Amino acid sequence: MKKANDYTLREAIQDFLNAYRLDDKLLERKAIESWGKVMGKMVSNHTTDLYIRNKILYVKVDSAALRSELNYAREKICDALNKEVKGEVITAVVIR
Repeated sequence: MKKANDYTLREAIQDFLNAYRLDDKLLERKAIESWGKVMGKMVSNHTTDLYIRNKILYVKVDSAALRSELNYAREKICDALNKEVKGEVITAVVIR
């Protein structure tokens, strides 16, 4: 028999994340960690810096040719990472 104030562990963690507004940060971290899986090993090896600020993903690459190719695929990158984390985390991608 379940009492009125009983929570499952999942509900308690979700309430904690919502109360401290950490759920967006958690999704951002998942998006950054899934970069290698979504983009592949070759792109991941040439990526030196990744971070998200104001729903914009900033990516630093060490190859001019790769930078050019990724600039053409910015929208696809955004969609693929959002699909991977099952949320609207990234609205734009900046390749440096």
